[in-house]
Amino acid sequence: MLINEKDTRRERLLRVAGEMMTAARTAPKGKGFDIIEVALITDDSIEELSKAMLEYSQKTGLKFVLRDAENILHAEAIVLIGTKQQVHSLNCGYCGFDTCAEKNDFPDVPCALNTVDVGIAIGSACSVAADHRVDSRVMFSVGRVVQELDWMPGCSSIYGIPISCSSKNPFFDRISKTPPTK
Repeated sequence: MLINEKDTRRERLLRVAGEMMTAARTAPKGKGFDIIEVALITDDSIEELSKAMLEYSQKTGLKFVLRDAENILHAEAIVLIGTKQQVHSLNCGYCGFDTCAEKNDFPDVPCALNTVDVGIAIGSACSVAADHRVDSRVMFSVGRVVQELDWMPGCSSIYGIPISCSSKNPFFDRISKTPPTK
């Protein structure tokens, strides 16, 4: 039997995506509160997201979102990681308020520990991609538009990790849509 690498690439890549999702889920979390949400998009959902990112770029004027919208079309899958918001009642002040009670008056301000949890989950997921030599890149722009689309209801601080298995990482050495500043 002869199995060509190209014939099994997608299956192997989706297996890695599943392992990335597991790594994000099992990553350590502040006070043990598991409020991380993890999802995976492929195929038509990536195309739909790319179109929404193009619209978001036009609406906001953010040119890097335009670049990323084109770039994610090279992905076989995108792992999404975000968090629900939950105050940890530590009064740590990391969110900019002295107490959690003060922060509660501003529900759009995320608890810093929730945001740190997302970062740890992203790092865990990306380490799996690296262990398998899968091309990846963390993209704020992807998560921001996923939040606009409400694909992860109740979540904030969402990030996307597009993944690919190609001879050169398509998520680096990208051409910026923003002219250089002097």
